[in-house]
Amino acid sequence: MADRVKKKNDFFSVTDNQKTLHKNLKFTATEQYKLLRTNLLFTMTEAEGCKIIGVTSSMRGEGKSTTAVNLSYVLAESGKKVILIDGDLRIPSIAKKMQIDSGPGLADLLRGESTIDLSGLRSQQLPNWYIMPAGSLPPNPSELLGSKRMEAALKGLSAHFDYIIVDLPPVNIVSDALAISKYITGMILVIREEYCEKKELENCIRQLKLSNVNVLGCVMNGTKAGKGYYSKYRYKRYYKYYKTYGGYDSAEKISGGQVND
Repeated sequence: MADRVKKKNDFFSVTDNQKTLHKNLKFTATEQYKLLRTNLLFTMTEAEGCKIIGVTSSMRGEGKSTTAVNLSYVLAESGKKVILIDGDLRIPSIAKKMQIDSGPGLADLLRGESTIDLSGLRSQQLPNWYIMPAGSLPPNPSELLGSKRMEAALKGLSAHFDYIIVDLPPVNIVSDALAISKYITGMILVIREEYCEKKELENCIRQLKLSNVNVLGCVMNGTKAGKGYYSKYRYKRYYKYYKTYGGYDSAEKISGGQVND
């Protein structure tokens, strides 16, 4: 019984309810995270320096946090130095998913209550993959994320990393993702099919446009697969890259597997 409990609580065990990190997913899903990585690598040149990428959604439960974890992991797996930041200062989930201490973290740093030692954020999985939890939840998340301290923190981290991936709250619920958008390179929007309502998505896109957010593309999650060799995997994941943010017609589609947020 003890062994069974230990296995269930082990983040890297291949159990049905522990499928966050891409190495535990079906083959199609792991390959799509790598294709997502490839699209980003081709989209942004090395000359641009450190890339700061926000990951958000229109509603809760669409898979944004899982996408942020896996995107940061596959980027680090390719040799890039990457830090994953839990920027959801209202309902953080990265620390729980990765089974690490929840603080001190981003909120403590922004309030000036703590300094962050990067060596203490290094993951156990990859030497060039770092994870910063949300920390102690503040009363004013949006103000902190849009503050000069946030700008300074990102600027400081940019000197040490190739990529900074920030998991952010849903756009339609709070303004946090919009507040930080002026400090990031671009945003990825995660959409869960047959879950996200059309009006919610339209409202999300409208807010992103009004805030002049650079939307790099969308990941469509939980899409049912049709017939074919990979149909047994039941789901597809799509990454849509927009050359210009104007609609779905110019998107490039990549299939993949389901992950749960």
